[in-house]
Order: sequence, then C-alpha cells, then structure tokens
Amino acid sequence: MSDADLASVGDHFIVGLRPTTTLHPLDRDLLRDLRPAGVILYKSNFRHDLRYDDWLASQAELIADIRGVIGRERIFIGIDHEGGRVCRTPPPITRYGYARSWGNDAGAVGAAMGVELASLGVNLSFAPVLDIDSNPKNPVIGARAFDSTPSGVSTMALQFAKQLEANGVRACGKHFPGHGDTHVDSHYELPVIGATLDDLRHRELQPFAAAVAAGFGMIMTSHILFRAIDPVYPATLSRQITHGLLREDLGFEGVIVSDDISMRAVSKLFDNADAAIQFMAAGNDLMMICAHWADTERARPLARRIIEARRAGDLESRELDRSKERIAEMLERTPQNSVRRLSQDVFARHAQVGALYSDTTAEVI
Repeated sequence: MSDADLASVGDHFIVGLRPTTTLHPLDRDLLRDLRPAGVILYKSNFRHDLRYDDWLASQAELIADIRGVIGRERIFIGIDHEGGRVCRTPPPITRYGYARSWGNDAGAVGAAMGVELASLGVNLSFAPVLDIDSNPKNPVIGARAFDSTPSGVSTMALQFAKQLEANGVRACGKHFPGHGDTHVDSHYELPVIGATLDDLRHRELQPFAAAVAAGFGMIMTSHILFRAIDPVYPATLSRQITHGLLREDLGFEGVIVSDDISMRAVSKLFDNADAAIQFMAAGNDLMMICAHWADTERARPLARRIIEARRAGDLESRELDRSKERIAEMLERTPQNSVRRLSQDVFARHAQVGALYSDTTAEVI
C-alpha cells in the first residue's frame, strides 16, 4: 500500500498543524498524501508578533497553502474559540470572557465571533461547550460551561451556535456525553465517571439532546470512561456511547468528531493501529490528530489500518460510505471563507456586545 492510497480515507481525519506559521514540510507531505477533511489551527499557527495587517497577510498565505496542498474543493478550517483562555488568535480579534460571563449576550457574542473567525478563513469552531458545570473540583471545564443547570446551558449554547452559524462559521457541540462532572483533565489522564444512565439522561445529556433537536451538524465526543455504559472503553472508542446513545437514543444524524486522540487520556490506545478500526466501528466520522501532544505522522498507520479493514471486510463498507456522506453533506453546507480585513469600527462594536477577558497572560495552546 502506497501513501497515495491514504487519500481514500482522508475524509475521516482532521489534522492539527505543527507550531509554525507557514506549512512545515512534514505537514505539507501529510496533507498532500492524506488529503484530510480539514485542519485545526492553534495559537502557534498565527503571527502574534506582527500588526494586524501583517499577520492577516500571513494568515491568508497559510490558508491558501493548506487549501492548495490538500487539493479539495471544500475543507474544514477549524479552531477552538470559546472565550476565556481558549483563544488562539492575536489582537485585534476580540477576546471575550468565558461562556459563563455572557448570560443573555450569548447570541451577540456568537454573531461577533462568527464575523471575526470567518474573516480569518475559518469555517468551523469547536464550540459551544455543552457540558454542565456540575463539579466544583473540575479542573478543565468550570467557567467554560454556560451554566450549572441543563436548561441554562441549553438555552445559551443554542443562542450562541445559531448566531455563530448565521455569520459563516459552523458550530460543534462538545464534549459528549458530558465532561462537567469530572475531577481530572483528559488532556493528562483518563477521567472516570460512575454516574448511571438515568443520571446522565436527567442532566448531562439534556443540552446535547437540545443541540440535536436544533439541528447541530457536528458533535465532539469526550475521552471519558462512563462505567455504567461501557466499563472498558472511553466514549471515543465506545459503540455503546457513540452509536447507541448519540445516534440511536438522541437521533443524531450529523458528523461525530473526536477530541484530539493524542491527548494523554487515550493516546496510548491509539498506539495500536487497530484502534482506528474500533474508532470507525463505534460510529465516529472524524478523527482529530494534533501536533501538540504527539507526532501527526501517526495518522498514516491509522489510515492504512482503516483501508486494510475495509478491504478485509472487518469494517462494513456501507457504514464507511454513510460516514463519508455525512461529512460531504456537512461540507456542502459549510461556507468556504476567504481571509479579509475588518475595520476598527467592527472590532469596536464587538467589544461592546459581551464581557471581555482580562487576564492576557494566561493562555492555553
């Protein structure tokens, strides 16, 4: 099998670039061979040392290069853009506070974020967080959640997502089936939740059910072990959770994307390429592999394993075809935004629509 074959399953991958503001040669090779459905940008992919016009020109070159190398007519240009510390972009892009601080301004913030992200060539934001802030010891969610109640999260997250999408950027609800009640950070270790399925239905699942009913096109799964549902595998690899809960119980027909599989919670599981078979068989569509935690070259053996499994009949061709269709259908409805300059008047207006973030020294990747 040659690397040219990898593109036959490239639909099932989103790649996080290495920490460079121009395409790294290894990224260029991987994007050319795999031709993934899209990429996700991080702070290190932007020029934070330049004035707006200059870093925007750099951004335009990077987006054009990504598109040219992948060679697809339509791709996802994704980013994590939630507010608070989860912000990758340089000034003058508006830096809002955490979702908790927006209150009734959630829709206005979503609209402003949509305008600004679209101007960067971005067309997919991995937001809103649909988790409920139900555990005060949670080290990773907290104020990233809109509220501590299912109804509060549902109301504000849906307002945010509706306006984000109305302004050119697709939304992605996360982290299914709920990261709010954990006491460890899945970036570093695997959280384990002992809640019953009834517990989840009465709390964690409600915002996701509301998102499905509202027509969300994409939902992200979490790297969490839910003992009452699947005592062996985290949600990322669990058919009981991904297919059973999300697709069958909640009726979700859109695209299911993983959180970064290089995060410490699940990274070792994906050292074995057979995990790619289990991942697809669980009902997932898109596997996210980012460069911060691991080498994205690991995408190559995972892609090869999917191809081998399909040829051998270890993965159902019908399910893989339907997965490709879901991705293609979403891409068809996803704007392919061009990089463009926004006026200072736009940024001034946006600074008035929601609470801003004040701690400029605290960053996440």
